Amino acid sequence: TSRDHARRKANQPGAPCLSRANALREEREVFARTLLVTMLGAMQSAQRVFCTTIDGSNTTMYSDVLSWGHGPRLFEVFLEPTCPFSVKAFFKLDELLAQAGEDKITVKIRLQSQPWHMFSGVIVRCILAAATLEGGKESAKAVMTAVASHREEFEFEHHASGPNMDATPNDIIARIERYSGLALADAFANPELEHTVKWHAK
Repeated sequence: TSRDHARRKANQPGAPCLSRANALREEREVFARTLLVTMLGAMQSAQRVFCTTIDGSNTTMYSDVLSWGHGPRLFEVFLEPTCPFSVKAFFKLDELLAQAGEDKITVKIRLQSQPWHMFSGVIVRCILAAATLEGGKESAKAVMTAVASHREEFEFEHHASGPNMDATPNDIIARIERYSGLALADAFANPELEHTVKWHAK
């Protein structure tokens, strides 16, 4: 490993003798470079979804990360789009970012689908479909805002009854498109989107 190489270099017979401090410094530099490469790779894999099509060809679908701000302090919030408590938290995120400062904090939304919100899976997929559109995360945010602003129209009474019992997934997609002003059906139907949905579920 890189650390073993640094130790051997420090103790190699006949080689210039490195002080222990220099050896440790070299180890730290190697470790820092390795960590940076690993982090960059993780960031890229989180932003891009790769899959293999039925005919065996490799394709790529870009799904924008739901992240705002660029500060060193990371604030991750796990939201269910139709949960009333998540909606309250969602509407406070812009204020949090404004008060804390975009250079001080990074806010990341993780979509945590809750099965007792009966259309949660469809709505989460709509949000992530929006993240693949030209507007990226801002399109996804527009969908979340549309759903949050009309939350009861996407819910069931007592999670088990009400008018939405007769609604279909296509009805929900069309409703979100109407409120958000975005065309989502094609991106929603893209099978590659499943990878991003599963990433959020994990």
